[in-house]
Amino acid sequence: MIVRMKKLTLICLDADRERTLDALRALGVLHLTPAREPGGEDVDTLRAALERARQAANQLGAHRPAARANSESAPAARAPAGGAEEPIRETAALVQETRRQREQLDALLREQAAVEPFGDFSPAAVRRLAERGITVKLGHVTRRDSFAVPANVTVVTTRDYGTGRYLALIGRGEFEWPGGQPVPLPERGLAEIRAEIDGLQTALRQAEHRLAALSAALPAVRAHIRELRERLEYAEARAGMAEAGRLAWLRGFCPADAVDAVRTAAQSHGWGLLVEEPAEDDNVPTLIRSPAWVRPIKAVFELIGVLPGYKEADISAVFLLFFSVFFAILIGDAGYGALFLLLTAVARLKFKKAPRDPFVLLAILSVCTMIWGVITGTYFGIANLPAPLRGAKVDWLANETNLTSLCFLIGTIHLSVAHAWNVVRTINSTRAIAQAGWICLCWTMFFLARHLVLDMPFPGWVAWLGGAGLVAVALFMTPPREFKKEWPNHVMLPLTVVGNFVDVVSYLRLFAVGTASLSVAMAFNDMAVGRGIHSAAAGLVAAFILFFGHTLNILLGAMGILVHGVRLNTLEFSGHIGVQWAGFKYSPFAKKDEEAR
Repeated sequence: MIVRMKKLTLICLDADRERTLDALRALGVLHLTPAREPGGEDVDTLRAALERARQAANQLGAHRPAARANSESAPAARAPAGGAEEPIRETAALVQETRRQREQLDALLREQAAVEPFGDFSPAAVRRLAERGITVKLGHVTRRDSFAVPANVTVVTTRDYGTGRYLALIGRGEFEWPGGQPVPLPERGLAEIRAEIDGLQTALRQAEHRLAALSAALPAVRAHIRELRERLEYAEARAGMAEAGRLAWLRGFCPADAVDAVRTAAQSHGWGLLVEEPAEDDNVPTLIRSPAWVRPIKAVFELIGVLPGYKEADISAVFLLFFSVFFAILIGDAGYGALFLLLTAVARLKFKKAPRDPFVLLAILSVCTMIWGVITGTYFGIANLPAPLRGAKVDWLANETNLTSLCFLIGTIHLSVAHAWNVVRTINSTRAIAQAGWICLCWTMFFLARHLVLDMPFPGWVAWLGGAGLVAVALFMTPPREFKKEWPNHVMLPLTVVGNFVDVVSYLRLFAVGTASLSVAMAFNDMAVGRGIHSAAAGLVAAFILFFGHTLNILLGAMGILVHGVRLNTLEFSGHIGVQWAGFKYSPFAKKDEEAR
């Protein structure tokens, strides 16, 4: 559930800003909102230092020996001792220098490409010949160029690449280039350019090696980033306080159940404290406290970076339940589910200190996939299953029409849950009647989808159900006092009803993707063993095809989960319940312990 928040305004003496902030940070419950834009020299300096440290950490992380195979040849240099400042400074200097060297190297490579067709010669010698009356000109001609060599001029082909030639023309005195494209005499020869390129490449390798050695300081740099982040948070909190004479004040949001702790601290420190309900236009942070069984879905929210707004609904429980069903249908294979479960167990044993929730979620999804695979008789796409595995198969699910109808049913239930939730949320308003009307329309669209897509009968009573739902929506979707502001919703109602039908039909993607996954698995199985295995070489080829094919199928399934399984919750369902994912995380002003970091 989304935790109820209170808006707090706290007043203290201007001279007590630091003591007040220290006390609030010790409490660790107030999400600060600056009373004015935090700025000043201290804040700007800390922001710049934090950005430099983050950039250094990114560079050092990319150059760790485990991430860079060629760094194994790095010299056994050690990162500077005595903290993180020196590694950060040296890293920044190295990165800046290597950026300049790479730009210079790119220019040299372009210069080399321009000179290379003419071979290794000395431009200085050419200029000395010119002083003695002997002219050397360079150029390029294609087979289509008209090219007439002047009298007493010698033509030397330095490179012939079939459709064109690079030439050097040598003669006494001045003469015009006879056709094609003249090339200016380079400033230096190929050997000199190559030597400079070699020097730059050596310098770049040395810089890479040094960065690999400096990566030993990465833990210290990350600790320094945490320290800078806390110092910046403190400086911004101080600079964000407003003052009035000898008083200073700040604002923030606090969970309702933690307000008493702030009141006690206010009495102890002599603060003035105003506790209010958040205003309609306040930007309130979101804090979600979920039951233990719902908490694993938090990993998906963090992965896709979404959070409901403070005034929106927390759909975590429904998201987990339906996402598990969607995952199972989209993957649809008991063999894959068992493999996922095994890999999850192995990963959990290897990463014992990692957060627990993602592993619990993967286990739930794996088990759901196994259950669906068992009842549909799908094991790695094997066509001819042994009798024990066929015994648990539900024959009704083998019919494509039934599966399609089931997808429509799941979608209708999913969307109906959204509107039923809204009925409860708006029970004291006429909007609740409109939401009940939408439930009627959802079930009308279910029967309409079955009729249009599957050619199943459309019951006559459903038309009355849809008509009643449409009337309820049209009459009660907007309270009379808000009609002036929301009348465009009534104009768009026909399109919204059509969109409702499209949303129900969109759940057909579950059947389509699940069937495609099964078809891909069966196709690779047939490629591998369809004609039998008659030799060791054929067995190796078959094993490779099976491994490659099923790995590819699993990866495609994972993409399908993100594209379809997540979408049905974050778009279709969320659109019907009114969740826009407009929230931002509740982040109290607090001293971060090592685990939280």
